[in-house]
Amino acid sequence: MSHALSASARAPQSGTPVLSVRNLHVHFGTENGTVHAVRGVDFDLYPGKVLGIVGESGSGKSVTSLAIMGLLTPNADIDGSITLDGVELLGKTDAQMSKHRGKDIAMVFQDPLSSLTPVLTIGRQLTDAISIHNPDWSRERVEARAVELLGLVGIPSPAQRLKAFPHEFSGGMRQRVMIAIAIANNPKVLICDEPTTALDVTIQAQVLEVLKVAQRETGAAVVFITHDLGVIAGFADEAIVMYAGKPVETGSVDDIFYSPRMPYSMGLLASVPRVDTAESKALVPINGTPPNLLTEPTGCSFAPRCPLAGPECLTGEPELRTVSNGHQAACVKAGSLADVDARDIYHAPEIPDSPFAAVPREERTKVLELNDVKKHFPLTKGALVKKRIGTVKAVDGLTFDIREGECLSIVGESGSGKTTTLLEIMEFSHKGDGEIILNGASNQVKENTVGSRSREIRSDLQMVFQDPSGALDPRFTVYEVLAEPLEQFGFPKDKIESRIRELMKIVGLQPDHVNRFPAQFSGGQRQRIGIARALASNPKLVVLDEPVSALDVSVQAGVINLLSSLRAELGLSYLLVAHDLSVVRHISDRVAVMYLGKIVEIGTADEVFDNPRHPYTQALLSAIPIPDPKVERERQRIILTGDLPTPLDAPKGCSFSGRCPVFKMLPQEKKDNCLSNVPPLQPDSSAANGTGQSFACFYPAAAEELATSHPTMASSAS
Repeated sequence: MSHALSASARAPQSGTPVLSVRNLHVHFGTENGTVHAVRGVDFDLYPGKVLGIVGESGSGKSVTSLAIMGLLTPNADIDGSITLDGVELLGKTDAQMSKHRGKDIAMVFQDPLSSLTPVLTIGRQLTDAISIHNPDWSRERVEARAVELLGLVGIPSPAQRLKAFPHEFSGGMRQRVMIAIAIANNPKVLICDEPTTALDVTIQAQVLEVLKVAQRETGAAVVFITHDLGVIAGFADEAIVMYAGKPVETGSVDDIFYSPRMPYSMGLLASVPRVDTAESKALVPINGTPPNLLTEPTGCSFAPRCPLAGPECLTGEPELRTVSNGHQAACVKAGSLADVDARDIYHAPEIPDSPFAAVPREERTKVLELNDVKKHFPLTKGALVKKRIGTVKAVDGLTFDIREGECLSIVGESGSGKTTTLLEIMEFSHKGDGEIILNGASNQVKENTVGSRSREIRSDLQMVFQDPSGALDPRFTVYEVLAEPLEQFGFPKDKIESRIRELMKIVGLQPDHVNRFPAQFSGGQRQRIGIARALASNPKLVVLDEPVSALDVSVQAGVINLLSSLRAELGLSYLLVAHDLSVVRHISDRVAVMYLGKIVEIGTADEVFDNPRHPYTQALLSAIPIPDPKVERERQRIILTGDLPTPLDAPKGCSFSGRCPVFKMLPQEKKDNCLSNVPPLQPDSSAANGTGQSFACFYPAAAEELATSHPTMASSAS
């Protein structure tokens, strides 16, 4: 069912705003001076409308929302005006604000686990939120409202789940509880601060649907803060782009996405890969880092990173100016940027062709091969006497290979077995169940996993981790970080320094910065250091574990471009695990979709993304937001119900049957087949030229019919 907003819903606003923010400034006193975190935010929010706020980390998005809620720390100095239905909120004490928080204005936070009290039941926390603002309600009425709210946000068996504790709920269900608490008293304003960032795309789609239901039920106005431009495109009516504590562009989502007039907005949009296109062009990176807000900029705050900056940009910070009806941009050149392509401004780098591009896949050497690899964990119960009550099949019979110059990506929800697969490959132990062959060496040959032979084999296999801050020793300089693997793999000592400088150049960093510590680099630069460390031993295969998920989209684009260039220039092969399927589509040659330890579909990236055959793949692709308002309005999502089953509740037949939308449409005899038998991973017999796409589903025709009625992608709007 589509919940796209109609054209009339996006028309210019009229009437009285429910929330007005005027000239909001927030300063924090620190040991180094005063941080100007928010510098002049203005907006009006109307009943029933959604305002999206986007920008890089440190742009002031969350500080703005916390200032509105009155939740900033005591060292915050706040100026300006915040009125809720004509009532001024600034200057109120915490006790006075408590009468409004949870009743007139409510908030959904990013991390539901830390937002819920672990020692109180879900029911207690929900009923407290209701009874505090409704002291005259009876206990029975409060509990009935709590059950009603849990049912509204899609929690099964709501009356029974009131007695559960937060740790007994999955991440998606905890976020649903947070939404239920937020809407408990029908607030006039609902602030959502990155409410889907930590969730899988399928759970994100569920939560967004719940938020739409909550807004429809309460009629609340919504402020939605996120870094995901696709979410804004599909959910918001108006948008604010923030940079260095200030709005730099405001307008309708159509204005922002189709006619951006601020170079920063243009760069943000062009830095995001799109899952609905097979383009392999380089993304647009925004070089540099946001300014230090200890001192207020004297000119345009974006000028040091802007490719169009001139002398006129350095004298006085530009204010928001109207460029069309309801559309404003803070750029002195906004009038000349209509219909300008961001690629022409930022000059995205050219990605060289891979030396293996013209070589058929079957003729390339296998760099990595897995044959029936398994990793099962015993599930036990009891403190003193352990009793086995089940088995966790984290990886359950994986078979695939990676060829020279190829990038294979493994995708799936949390708990599907992706990370365990990487760990099995990296461990390369002869004790493993199944065979792993790395560059011709098998883990089943014991001599390959110990002694000098192990060092030679492991030099061919390196890893780039998700969090660059945690992966680099903060006590080591960059020189020491890069020298360590070179020394371990026996690199000549007299050539280590030249090799380190070469690695710094390869990843786009200044060679004379090798004596700095990791903390002195930005997040994107730290990830480049992590990549340089992985390249130190000249590996054949690099394992990438969520390499860009911790980075802002503008920085992410530069790292993705770097990985693409290195693969072509050095002939590398990649094994990538990522939640962001847009990144996967952009960088991958082949894609494997995992569910509960098994591969349920595998093929080339274009085959899997353009013609998904397994219903789980179709639901995954359907859940991905696309940064295009027109496309988002036309899409109909396949919303999966529930979360991945626990190991104790795993179905005996097809592991996806409990959540499968196709299964629900089948006649009983076919349902029985799905419940009794495990579908094998087999080639697509309907493919015209035997493309190699394989999937594990008994009834692909029914899945295809579902995909046709709920198109997962729509053609890119011009």
